[in-house]
Amino acid sequence: MASLYLVDGFDDLAVGGSVTLDGPEGRHAVTVARVRVGERLRIADGRGTVVRGAVVAVDKDSLELAVEAVEVEPAPRPSLTLVQALAKGGRDEMAVQAATEIGVDRVVPWSAARSVARWDGAKVEKGRARWAAIAQEAAKQAIRSRVPVVVPPVTTAQLAGGAGAAGEEARRTLVLLDPTATTRLATWDPPADTDEIALVVGPEGGIDPSELDRLTAAGAVRVRLGDSVLRTSTAGPAALAVLLARLGRW
Repeated sequence: MASLYLVDGFDDLAVGGSVTLDGPEGRHAVTVARVRVGERLRIADGRGTVVRGAVVAVDKDSLELAVEAVEVEPAPRPSLTLVQALAKGGRDEMAVQAATEIGVDRVVPWSAARSVARWDGAKVEKGRARWAAIAQEAAKQAIRSRVPVVVPPVTTAQLAGGAGAAGEEARRTLVLLDPTATTRLATWDPPADTDEIALVVGPEGGIDPSELDRLTAAGAVRVRLGDSVLRTSTAGPAALAVLLARLGRW
């Protein structure tokens, strides 16, 4: 499969025309990947539009691609969101990377009560930007036409109040990964009218009971993956894999 590169957007896109890949992506393609004239590439805007074609010109830090085909991948419904608690040791970043490769559509950093890691002051945007960069690189690795959106972190109160949802009118279903729950995710049926399924994954010490109660009171559903308790870095990706299979996307 042809390599994938990302751009901010396309101007005057049409089959038979051309697009230019420049900036950091163009520089990487030319100087690191050593792309040459005649090679075939895919260039995406990260929002579902993908251009395929052959390279017709190469400069020192950019290239030109002849547009042979334009593909538009519709946004999936329901969309899948990972609400990932901040965690120490880079385990939250591992979760973001794996979830992106698997197919998550949206990522919400969560400042949970038991989170050891904290984002304060300048760390808030720095942390969000770090996660966004990880998601972008993972999307490229997985040849995904859509890059997950990483939103600013939320508190438990904000999460219960609807913060971090895909849109004001979106009907979101919160799904809490709770190893003590009686319902298995593998047998849980998502509501037919939901627009977004948001998987909530706790930090190293799990979700605090008071948070479980608060989110459940807000309409969240408690489910478990199985008999074993997974790390915060693997629980979300594993749950996403189950959902993707149940939704018929895998």
